[in-house]
Amino acid sequence: MKFKSQKVAYWFFALSMLLLTLQLVYGFIMGFAHMGYDGLHDFIPFNTARAVHTNLLVVWLLSGFMGAAYYIIPEESEHELVNVKLAYIQLITLAIVGVIAIIGYHFNYWEGRKFLEIPRPLDWLVVANVLTFLGLILATLYKGKKRTTTALVMTMGLVFAALLYLPGMIWFDNQTMDSFFRWWVVHLWVEGVWELIMGGILAYLLIKITGVDREVIEKWLYVIVGLTFISGILGTGHHYYYIGAPRYWLMIGGIFSALEPLAFLGMALFALAMYRKGEKNHPNKLALNWTLGTAIVSFVGAGLLGLAHTLPQVNLYTHGTLVTAMHGHLAFWGAYGMIVLAIISYSMPNMTGRNLYNTVNGSLAFWLSNIGMIGMTVAFGVAGVAQVYLERIMGVEFGDVQKEIQIHFGILIICATMFSVGIGLFIYEFLRYGQPSDEAIIYE
Repeated sequence: MKFKSQKVAYWFFALSMLLLTLQLVYGFIMGFAHMGYDGLHDFIPFNTARAVHTNLLVVWLLSGFMGAAYYIIPEESEHELVNVKLAYIQLITLAIVGVIAIIGYHFNYWEGRKFLEIPRPLDWLVVANVLTFLGLILATLYKGKKRTTTALVMTMGLVFAALLYLPGMIWFDNQTMDSFFRWWVVHLWVEGVWELIMGGILAYLLIKITGVDREVIEKWLYVIVGLTFISGILGTGHHYYYIGAPRYWLMIGGIFSALEPLAFLGMALFALAMYRKGEKNHPNKLALNWTLGTAIVSFVGAGLLGLAHTLPQVNLYTHGTLVTAMHGHLAFWGAYGMIVLAIISYSMPNMTGRNLYNTVNGSLAFWLSNIGMIGMTVAFGVAGVAQVYLERIMGVEFGDVQKEIQIHFGILIICATMFSVGIGLFIYEFLRYGQPSDEAIIYE
């Protein structure tokens, strides 16, 4: 750690871990409900659990991205964060908004729009919070001595993520129009600008861990940015197949969605090539595992599994089934969850001065969480294919199909338990590090 203000990142990471834990709890509630054990229905109906589960995912990832930015930007710009107190205020308000939203969902205080359930008054608080965050990051970059490509790509992703939140706040009386612009937020976040954030963090970690020259790594970033924008923007069309949009979206969505895996393939090849080229024998092997794992798993989950059901001829049958859950779980985990855990694994020893990496618990956390997630993905996939056949082809009623596929959720619960044990071990190691220390600052 080179700057005292980088310690702010710790508290964003801590919030991220807390929200991840809550997300797992609600995931288990839904898993048992799918098996027929819905004893909490009177208190936490399935639709409430689902809204909380998905929104916690978004907030813990955003908190992780913000923590990564507060750690990376001061170091890349060679300047202290311009206002540390304001960063802590921003953290507290982010947590408050999240708590109000989660509690509100249990009392039907929401907009009811899939993935954007947060009520309108809280939307404005989110906007104020994100603008504060961006103001701190941009001011730090402006006053800094350097403006690296890594920092600029990551910042560009954060700025665009903020701008693309706004279309989701526009009110439409027409369902098709509302859905059309809602995907500007949901799709262009996760299959667009979040990839830039991921690419920036990935480049930073590879520079630090492999020792490969910065210019070589940052040239790859330009390729990834290009692939992301070429495929991601028009790839939004695969959400427009069946919402009442014009038919030409079938062709546009199909073609450009098929190109979307190229960005993730580029990241995977990029990470592996830099690792092989690197001459630096960095001691933090755990951070290296999470970094390389991000590139590989994201290609499989976001790239290949996305391609598997994104073409119109296939999506006609798989749309709205558990096949989507198969793709979504491994995609979010590989592309964004793992990169947050990677930057945490790298930064914690530097912020605390305690080199607790490469422990048995750390290795178990990596392997158990990944094996568990792969098992969950397979369970979702098998259940999804069965659902497609029974419901969409044979015409069996939805409720009857759900009973037929309950067994698959038994397997999913077992795999989810393995995943949760891995995450529990990761959080245990996070707590072992303790809070950041000024003694860990390296003066150059």
